Amino acid sequence: MKLFNHSLKIVLPMLLLLAAVTANAQDAARLRFERLNGLETRAEEVVEVNIDGKLLDLAKRVMLKVNDPDSKKIGQAISGLKGIYVRVYNFTNENEYNVADIEEIRSQLNSPGWEKLANVRSKKNNQKIDIFTMFTGDVMSGVAVVVSESKSIAVVNVIGPIDIDLLAELSGKMNIPKIEIERNGEKPKN
Repeated sequence: MKLFNHSLKIVLPMLLLLAAVTANAQDAARLRFERLNGLETRAEEVVEVNIDGKLLDLAKRVMLKVNDPDSKKIGQAISGLKGIYVRVYNFTNENEYNVADIEEIRSQLNSPGWEKLANVRSKKNNQKIDIFTMFTGDVMSGVAVVVSESKSIAVVNVIGPIDIDLLAELSGKMNIPKIEIERNGEKPKN
């Protein structure tokens, strides 16, 4: 019994530390949208999506139980997700928002842990697209996409591991865009 109590005293703090590290990784992957709150009154159209907790768990369970192989694969691909957050603001006129608002979101993505996967800059509509990923060890713990144009802003933040290979397998089906990923030096099949 003494050995058990001694082991418990060693293992329990380690488990608590591991839980704290995992929670901190998820917290680090979550973007803070507060700076965008003022845009709601100026925008012509606003989309706000917050899927987490029980609602996300329900969606995952439903996808896994549906009698459709593709739905089950989507359920498997998102089984580890902790949250999906989307903000879209469309404006009537160009430059109705303060560029500093969206740059503050981009600055969050320049913090440690985030890695820029892609960026696109176009002079047409002053378009900027940035895609970032965050990894905890070898596991993806977050994805962020920031799109800004002269008349719109969109931010997508996904927290938790995503099975990219499984999503690539589903690409082109169920309204999932076609994703072409090079694997082990092989070119994607058309």
